[in-house]
Amino acid sequence: MTDLSTQSLDDLSLDEAARPKAPLVPAATDRHRRQGRQLAAIHRQYLMEMAQIGAVLARIEAGDTPPEHLKKIVLSLDMAENFQAFGSLCGRECQILKFHHDIESADMFPRIEASGGGKFREVVAKLKSEHEVVHELIIRLGRAAEALAEVPSDANFVQAAATFRKLEEVVRSHFGYEETELAEAIGYYLGSI
Repeated sequence: MTDLSTQSLDDLSLDEAARPKAPLVPAATDRHRRQGRQLAAIHRQYLMEMAQIGAVLARIEAGDTPPEHLKKIVLSLDMAENFQAFGSLCGRECQILKFHHDIESADMFPRIEASGGGKFREVVAKLKSEHEVVHELIIRLGRAAEALAEVPSDANFVQAAATFRKLEEVVRSHFGYEETELAEAIGYYLGSI
């Protein structure tokens, strides 16, 4: 695992230009591709949750009252309590995302690599390296969320918000790459997720 802890938030990137393309799976059918797109459906759920957190973030930044459907998440109009709620939401999302990537790295990626006779080695290696960037951002967001919960200050909120936005940007890019490059392989070699 690469130590990314000394890189600035701006320098944490996925190096999208270095992403290898997955080989085609000539025997894959439309049915296999549909099965492989199950990953995209799972990712959409994570992205919807991140969008909800982003909506809370935007409301807090604007100083607005949260809309009715967000009152369950942000229960108070007091800025300090809103900051704390935002920090808690970020911490929860971090745990869920880490669990998702742990499953992929420990189970799905090795099975695709083995079943594909090593043809997916470069793509899997790149995806795993991207997981390291996501993991580093999760660690940073967790720390920022803890700091925000302990001291709900403007400075701590700005740090947590910037880290969340970076994580969301990276996750969206990573999910898109993973879905595009592995759809055939997931359906053909694994059958489903």
